[in-house]
Amino acid sequence: MSELAHIHIEAIGGMAGDMFVAAMLDAFPQLAARIFADLEKVLPKEAGRPELSEGRSGAIRARRFGLLPSASSRCSGRNSHHRHGSFRDLIARINGASLSEGTAAQASAILTHLARAESRIHQVPLEEVHFHEIADWDSLMDVVAAGSIIAALAEATWSVSDLPRGGGVVHTEHGQLPVPAPATVEILKGFIWRDDGISGERVTPTGAAILRSVVSVPARKADGELVASGYGAGARDLPDMPNVVRALAFAKASTAPPSDRVAVLSFEVDDMTGEEIGVAAEKLRAVEGVLDLTIGTLAGKKGRPVSAFRLLVVPDSLDAAKECCLTETSTIGVRWRIEERRVLARESIVAEQDATCVRVKRVSRPGGEVTSKAESDDLAHLGGLARRRSVKKQTEEGSGR
Repeated sequence: MSELAHIHIEAIGGMAGDMFVAAMLDAFPQLAARIFADLEKVLPKEAGRPELSEGRSGAIRARRFGLLPSASSRCSGRNSHHRHGSFRDLIARINGASLSEGTAAQASAILTHLARAESRIHQVPLEEVHFHEIADWDSLMDVVAAGSIIAALAEATWSVSDLPRGGGVVHTEHGQLPVPAPATVEILKGFIWRDDGISGERVTPTGAAILRSVVSVPARKADGELVASGYGAGARDLPDMPNVVRALAFAKASTAPPSDRVAVLSFEVDDMTGEEIGVAAEKLRAVEGVLDLTIGTLAGKKGRPVSAFRLLVVPDSLDAAKECCLTETSTIGVRWRIEERRVLARESIVAEQDATCVRVKRVSRPGGEVTSKAESDDLAHLGGLARRRSVKKQTEEGSGR
């Protein structure tokens, strides 16, 4: 997964633990072996068997993730409910299992977000929090599976779309609560919500805790080369839209040509001597962050010659460059703009030619070609023009040109 850079979660229909897991396993089927191995170690046999199936939600093909009840549970009529829903018990169970690297830490982080929210809402100490909403084995399964996925993709950054608010009430062990549930609201403070006119619980507390565990900047822009996508469906059918989470995975930006931003600073003068312009140019080139300076000659009003200054400046050094322009030249105003630019990879080496050390700039060009250019200052002391040209040519050819 080393090429992966960013994962964007689109909460199209909503966000729940099983929807997240299903979408991620749809996008990254190679993670299934790790996930199911972790679940086998943390779930008792009587809980049932984790299952990843394929189906549809609305008009979209999507994966579903759930717990297939064991034969004993089906015959006895018992559901998958268990009594180990306290924060302390669940953390102990996760830490006591021999899980894949990072899974326990990530699953514990998800539970901790839930516990802190419940502690604040119900005013109970953190260690005494009891998770009614994850008191089923399938809910614990979602937390551990999500933790395993996040740990497996540890190098990726995450973002999420705006979230559907829903509406109405949800039935809980605490009675009827407003939607979004208080724990969900507590966990997702700072996230962006939308009202699409569809009621019901759209984002569950477990889904909220997963998002809080991975998303540090909810509104981050997701871009780059799209390398994988997946859809995870929820159990509920929504009117006129699929009830799915979509995961979009993007490759590292380093796969694209290097680029950056540069400030272009310009002005003209018509009342400075050549000597004064020469001194000013030296002063401007010496300002930290000034990448280049060119001076051209234009024709001004009444045919007067005008010297046009153009500087390329690192944006953070723009203020210092402007101040130097206004101090060292006779101009009474400057202009600037920020431009995007593409730059080629380059390196500086020192080559020896005829007992002379010469700095050489090597540039990697599209298609694999490498060009070289010797620094003129290092050749200035070498006899006449013919001698300097000869050493320059030999140095550049020997450096890969």
